[in-house]
Amino acid sequence: MLNVLRKITPKFLLSWYHFLWSFFGAVFYGFPARGMTVIAITGTNGKSTTVDMLSRIFKEAGFKTASMSSVRFQIQEEEWKNKMKMTMPGRFAIQQFLRQAKNKKCTHVVLEVTSEGMLQHRHRFIGFHTAVFTNLSKEHIERHGSFENYKNTKGSLFSMVKNTHVINTDDEHASFFLKFPAKKIYTYSILSAIKDELGTRGENVKENKGLEFSVNDTQLYLGLLGTFNVENALAAITVAMAQGISLEVCKKALGKMKSIPGRMEEVISLPIRVVVDYAFTPAALKKVYETLKPSSGKLLCVLGCAGGGRDAWKRPILGKIALEHCDTIIVTDEDPYEENPEKIMDEVIAGTKGKAEKVINRRDAIKKALSLSKKGDTVVITGKGSEDSIAIAKGRRIPWDDREVVKEEWTKLNNYGKV
Repeated sequence: MLNVLRKITPKFLLSWYHFLWSFFGAVFYGFPARGMTVIAITGTNGKSTTVDMLSRIFKEAGFKTASMSSVRFQIQEEEWKNKMKMTMPGRFAIQQFLRQAKNKKCTHVVLEVTSEGMLQHRHRFIGFHTAVFTNLSKEHIERHGSFENYKNTKGSLFSMVKNTHVINTDDEHASFFLKFPAKKIYTYSILSAIKDELGTRGENVKENKGLEFSVNDTQLYLGLLGTFNVENALAAITVAMAQGISLEVCKKALGKMKSIPGRMEEVISLPIRVVVDYAFTPAALKKVYETLKPSSGKLLCVLGCAGGGRDAWKRPILGKIALEHCDTIIVTDEDPYEENPEKIMDEVIAGTKGKAEKVINRRDAIKKALSLSKKGDTVVITGKGSEDSIAIAKGRRIPWDDREVVKEEWTKLNNYGKV
């Protein structure tokens, strides 16, 4: 019934509905963001990781910190998993979270801000101090109507935030975000020459069981995979330094990071390597595959599909990317919601020119990839990361964790003499 009402209600009325609910939520909880420094992280990829990094730096600096991302919620030392299947909760839920943070005397809050959240005005009445742009690639096109609309929605955050902007100048769309005025505009980059005093440059990037890079002649280490995580680290470092935090504190905080749940998370190291990642956009998937392709051995890919009911345009593109990088492709279920999962998988397989195996049961797909692997191979499982359920029809959810399933199936294979 609600879906029918949404479809027949004019867009401007829906927008006002969301706006008013956002206002009422802020009023109900007493505009809790006032007096706190709230940072908004937006972009297509890297938001959750950047939120996590910046939160760690703030805590290392002694700030009383809260954060919210698609991975987890955190208020000072208390953390709990985000089980909502949405990065930004509803308007009342966000204001309630900010009130809880305020009551716990938090001074700094880091929020992951999405284009869907902005369309529904979930970011309103928060008074962001800083807006951070990570990167932009084609995503949520069906929801926004076009890539330009998607980009403009992201840009609306920067038109609203007047104090501080932090922009990744390595991204091809950086110039669009740099045009929005602010009291201070900071930039960060690995590839571009930084010409102003408010720029942060990452140099001498090396990847070897972790990441090494330097900023202002200070050598930093990050126990994560993928050079794209250097960009995420630079975003966090730039915001932190803008808040008066030293580079040494940033180095110390980032040096303690070992992994982020479901983000390039290595579940098995030997004799094969198994990595679970959340990647579900073409740009993110390509970076994951490029990072994990072994110098010797094969890359076996369990490819989760685009979720049901949205972004059907990218399904064959995900398949094409897998075809370009993977030695073995197994296409499986992800979050079909109300849509036929086999139809979704067939659309992904079309992009592989039929060179993929369809295994509808996700556990069976993971088991298949593990059983086909040999010493020195890498198995990568994408689409869900640390999510704890599979969303199916009629609002039902099946309890799930890619990482636990990998461990369970690998143990069974070992017991059967696989290794």
